[in-house]
Amino acid sequence: MSERGMLEKLTILAYESPTYAGQPVAEFAAFVNPGEITLSYEMEYDSAQGAGTNNSRMQFKKQKPGDLSLSFFLDGTGAGGRTIDVQAEVERFQTVTGYNGNIHRPNYLKVVWGTLQVRRCVLKSVSVVYKLFKPDGVPLRAVVNATFTDNSDDRTRVAMARDQSPDLTHIRIVKAGDTLPGLCTAIYNDPMYYLEVARFNRIDNFRNLQPGVKLVFPPLEK
Repeated sequence: MSERGMLEKLTILAYESPTYAGQPVAEFAAFVNPGEITLSYEMEYDSAQGAGTNNSRMQFKKQKPGDLSLSFFLDGTGAGGRTIDVQAEVERFQTVTGYNGNIHRPNYLKVVWGTLQVRRCVLKSVSVVYKLFKPDGVPLRAVVNATFTDNSDDRTRVAMARDQSPDLTHIRIVKAGDTLPGLCTAIYNDPMYYLEVARFNRIDNFRNLQPGVKLVFPPLEK
């Protein structure tokens, strides 16, 4: 089974194109998956209140781009079974999510994890809290608190408003009894995309899907 199908860590993919075309130019994988993810949305209304009245009727205008907030824990003590350079990981996160001199702006990002819908976004804010230090001041632990803002274009936002839209990337965990044509029917409304999905995930034997494996179903080409 492919490494793509076995994706486990929350991953941030960086792109230089606003259309997210081509391969990512960089990526950051969480050292430890976050314990929680906060999604926030804000609605905008016009207040339609007549003269001499006490209450107003709120007329819906639009839903503003939503925010995704999460925290990354970095541990350089080796307690988790793997030793990392905490400062280097923080700098890598900043490189992936921050300013890109080639495009003269921060990278365009995708946040990917498990069955969560792939999120197109940009970094809104970040704070780094260092928790533990060596005697010489080298940080051993850090928590990166990041907030990302939705960056979907109009077409993608319309697709996100439709449940199970084939215009978006989907990730599914295989359950006992699942078949690739059946999953394609559920996502694309057409079982004939199973060969394309198998190639995308580098699956050699699509008739023998293993329960627990995560598969990526790419957007349909229009």
